[in-house]
Amino acid sequence: MIADAILAYLHFTAIFLLFSFLTAQAMLLRAPLDDRGIRLLGRIDIFYAVSAVAVLATGMLRLGFGAKGADFHLSHWPVYAKVGLFLVVGVMSVKPTLEFIGWRRALEHDPAWKLPAAAQGAMRRIVMLELHLAALIPVFAVMMARGLGYS
Repeated sequence: MIADAILAYLHFTAIFLLFSFLTAQAMLLRAPLDDRGIRLLGRIDIFYAVSAVAVLATGMLRLGFGAKGADFHLSHWPVYAKVGLFLVVGVMSVKPTLEFIGWRRALEHDPAWKLPAAAQGAMRRIVMLELHLAALIPVFAVMMARGLGYS
């Protein structure tokens, strides 16, 4: 039982970190970005990726070693909705990551380079969509934990 509690704690902590880093990205993308802001955005994106891996790893550990076991979770459709949304958000995050890298490289190549407002706005929309889709995942988690959607 203690292992289940520890795994749950680690999973929730990873989820909170993921949301924190994604929210930080959204907040940074609200205002005009200078070179310092662009570099910070890139660092936050790395932490966001690490937290996503931690969410996935701790989720898999809970699936395999948690108190309810894999049979319980895999027989509920909400787990597939959770994983599907998680994957959609993950795939969506590739575009901003590549853009952030491109922005940093543009700055390194030309220190006078300025970020186009349209590019920044487009990335903010993607990050906000990621955030809103990720916010739906706990709905399915609650359903699954309560045994709803059992087939």
